[in-house]
Amino acid sequence: MLRRILLGLALAGAAGFGIYWWLTAPPAVSAVAAPAHTPNPANGQTTFNAGGCSSCHAVPGQPDRLRLGGGLAIPSPFGTFYAPNISPDPADGIGRWTEAEFVNAVTRGISPAGSHYFPAFPYTSYAHAKVEDISDLFAYLKTLAPVSGKVRDHDVPFPFNIRRNVGIWKILFMDGKPFVPDAAHSPQWNRGAYLVNSLGHCAECHSPRNFLGGIITAQRFAGGPNPEGEGWVPNITQKGLGDWSEKDIAFFLETGVTPDNDTAGGSMARVIKNTSQLSAEDRAAIADYLKSLPPVEGPPRPPRKAKDGDKS
Repeated sequence: MLRRILLGLALAGAAGFGIYWWLTAPPAVSAVAAPAHTPNPANGQTTFNAGGCSSCHAVPGQPDRLRLGGGLAIPSPFGTFYAPNISPDPADGIGRWTEAEFVNAVTRGISPAGSHYFPAFPYTSYAHAKVEDISDLFAYLKTLAPVSGKVRDHDVPFPFNIRRNVGIWKILFMDGKPFVPDAAHSPQWNRGAYLVNSLGHCAECHSPRNFLGGIITAQRFAGGPNPEGEGWVPNITQKGLGDWSEKDIAFFLETGVTPDNDTAGGSMARVIKNTSQLSAEDRAAIADYLKSLPPVEGPPRPPRKAKDGDKS
């Protein structure tokens, strides 16, 4: 009897492991190939700026936002990630990658070696981008200077360091559907919706997350704890931006200056360095879309901690 029980448990365990292995297997890199397309590096530069690539991948502590040697530490509740080198360096960057490998990495979160990337890389948003834009981004990156130097490994504890588990996370939280324009809105609104929800990946920071790190859909764009661990990311629905005009939003994206003459700080200051490079039309499109977002109540903000010197 005991032997039968043990055999049944062994078979159940083997079946469970087989299902896990099947669910978490990354699709082959060759499964996605860019369609026939004449590269447009100029559009790639727009994609680069809209996607905020330099915010994470520029070498920290130096002024050149096009020196993409990586190394920025990205803290999270699951450990600290380090942005990789995406310069065209053939040894340490993406110089030997094919266009198909790049498209797979950006839109599916799959490395050329066939493993899952951690979702600190916001491919859950980039998955909604047009393949042509990602192909053009690849062409633009190849025009930049190669930067040598390997980035250190991520500092992520067990079990979050098991990349295979990301396959389950993708099933739960990744929607790879392409962006579909809404005929009920203007071309400007649709351009803004595309930039915000795909390349701009605004929801990745401006939305609260559940205990597994997935965005809470009902509170998308409603702000919440800073994923990097310090401060609070603001609500960018009309609950938070109701007093801002479209011109205010567009001006902020260009200059980092708010309607009350405050300035962007922290990681948003890095974002402004990118959005300031976009065309005025693209900034206006983003503003148009953000002003259309209905007000959504975000998570409760913790009480402010008293500082030394505060009056009781």
